[in-house]
Amino acid sequence: MDKFTTLTGVAAPLNMINVDTDKIIPKNYLKTIKRTGLGTALFAEMRYDEGGRENPDFVLNKGPFRNATILVSGENFGCGSSREHAPWALLDFGIRCVIAPSYADIFFGNCFKNGILPMILPEPRVNELLRFLLELPGAEITVDLPAQTVTGPDGKADAFEIDAFRKHCLINGLDDIGLTLQKEAAIKAYETTAATSRPWV
Repeated sequence: MDKFTTLTGVAAPLNMINVDTDKIIPKNYLKTIKRTGLGTALFAEMRYDEGGRENPDFVLNKGPFRNATILVSGENFGCGSSREHAPWALLDFGIRCVIAPSYADIFFGNCFKNGILPMILPEPRVNELLRFLLELPGAEITVDLPAQTVTGPDGKADAFEIDAFRKHCLINGLDDIGLTLQKEAAIKAYETTAATSRPWV
């Protein structure tokens, strides 16, 4: 998992509430267990028409937002089914941070496990950021995870809260496998001892 320390990038405004995981990635894309290649399916039902052509009105199909690394959206982001493909699709598109007033619990946890920072800011500030981004396409936001601050296009810096362990994992690029591998020496020592003391196993 890639480390997350600071991020400055174009932020895309998705001015919607209750963006469920079926909107993030429709169910017909869930047949794969690969984490790559899903970026083209991100928000597919809003992004493309029935013929597979891009919808020019959808935010991620517009000029500067094609390279967005931050997504700003409304409350209850990631609700619906618990599919891990949702953060996979966001990450494969290039989104490393989502900013919203609230999230569905399972989606929130899945983001951290995949190197995405799901940041919570008060709804009035999120609405303010959405207005800036709609008025100034291509405007950037800066996220400083070690300092736990986010600076909007207006230059205003806001503090945000994050669980200390999840912060540690993001900064050090540790997913569940990475955390386990930190104990690799102890695991090997146990296996060696177990093989010697119980050779019949």
